[in-house]
Amino acid sequence: MDKDILNLLASYNTEVNKKMNIFIKMLKENEWEQEFKGYFNSIKSMCNHIYIGDFNWLKRFSKLRSFNYISNDIFKKDIKFTELAFSSIDEYIEKRKLLDKSITDFINELNDEDMGLKLTYVDSRGDEYKKNFGGLIIHMFNHQTHHRGMISLYLEEMGIANDFSNLNSILP
Repeated sequence: MDKDILNLLASYNTEVNKKMNIFIKMLKENEWEQEFKGYFNSIKSMCNHIYIGDFNWLKRFSKLRSFNYISNDIFKKDIKFTELAFSSIDEYIEKRKLLDKSITDFINELNDEDMGLKLTYVDSRGDEYKKNFGGLIIHMFNHQTHHRGMISLYLEEMGIANDFSNLNSILP
């Protein structure tokens, strides 16, 4: 696992969330909660799912060894996948910024040895796994990208043209 790639993905995550959230900030409450046919059937529920997924992966990652990022106050409580992590668009955007900073802080704390280690963790259903740590980090970033693509589609379905997810825009 190449740390430069993880730094690129962390930068991409932060930048694309900023761009996406410009569109989200413009939504009215009824648009934020508008239902679509997907499993996560609104932009609100999709943002909640991505946020809680990232949050829980960062909590799991902190079990590998001691990391400083986990001392951030946002990690003092647990968030279940069935919960709503925020009550408004503004609260979501503020919490997302803090979480994105924690993701970047986490990546900055990694060393080459970490990438080849196995992480033992328990998922939200109580099942235990032992997986390659570097691969799990890539999974977290891939999960975000997948669901942001769905948000882009939901925005298009609402008639809101958008193109916020281009990785090429942050390449050196």
